[in-house]
Amino acid sequence: MPNVRPDDIHGIHAILYALFDESERLDRAAMRRQVEICLASGVHGMAALGLATEVAKLTEAERRTVMDWTAQDTAGQVPLAFTIFGASVAEQVSQVRHAESVGADWVILQPPPVGSYGASEYIKFFGRVAEATDLPVAIQNAPAFFGRGLTSDEIRELVTLHPNIRLIKGEGPVTDIAGLIERTEGRIPVFNGRGGLELIDNLRIGCRGMILAPDGIDLAVRAYDAFRAGNEAAAESAYEKMLPAAVFVMQGIENLICYGKRLFGARAGIPIHDRAPAMRPSEVGLAMVERFAAHLGRLPG
Repeated sequence: MPNVRPDDIHGIHAILYALFDESERLDRAAMRRQVEICLASGVHGMAALGLATEVAKLTEAERRTVMDWTAQDTAGQVPLAFTIFGASVAEQVSQVRHAESVGADWVILQPPPVGSYGASEYIKFFGRVAEATDLPVAIQNAPAFFGRGLTSDEIRELVTLHPNIRLIKGEGPVTDIAGLIERTEGRIPVFNGRGGLELIDNLRIGCRGMILAPDGIDLAVRAYDAFRAGNEAAAESAYEKMLPAAVFVMQGIENLICYGKRLFGARAGIPIHDRAPAMRPSEVGLAMVERFAAHLGRLPG
């Protein structure tokens, strides 16, 4: 049974990068270090296997391995979520079962990475996966990244039909997230991502928190905690410091994986290696990474 109630899930959650060694294999020590740094930064939750984790490049066995490692390293210190990737209901349910077995507190469903269908087909798909688990289920709605998604009214229909779908992971401008919160009448916690862009305004319109890659996670936590404490000036100050780097890395998912991961590596002292196929960094991009890393400083831990 779930250990964490959906209404208690809030704040800045880290979505882990997939860290590889020189042979393009998952690097156990680097992945452990990444979790340690996120926890030392004060994150309110941990997540893995999203777009930043390059989930489509991982085999099914590697996805299970990432679940195992992340659960071991998080050790119940904060709520733990896994994004569920799979082309069929059966594949996604199998991944959910493994998430349950390692102690996940909630799961985030992505649309299947095949074809393009009408909203009714995605509603049925998500519903069948959600009905297979007692864990709280979230939907990742990122049409700009996936090329498919649901409108606010369709999400309202989805959560009405399937009560176990208890959270939404959006990926969009704050104006879109505000519309989603309005259409679902504030009944369901909504998170945003997008590298933390518009972080403070997301919180102002009722967004429950942000799920972010860890290159600027310390400043995002600082901004969130200050906002929650009623100190908007301190929140804005932390956000302003992270914003130029966030704009730089969030020029698309491949850009995030190329430069956001390198920014994290520079701040964490972890060498970064790509798994092909990959966007390769330019000299200009690497110089920008170096400059942003110097501005932001070392990550905690």
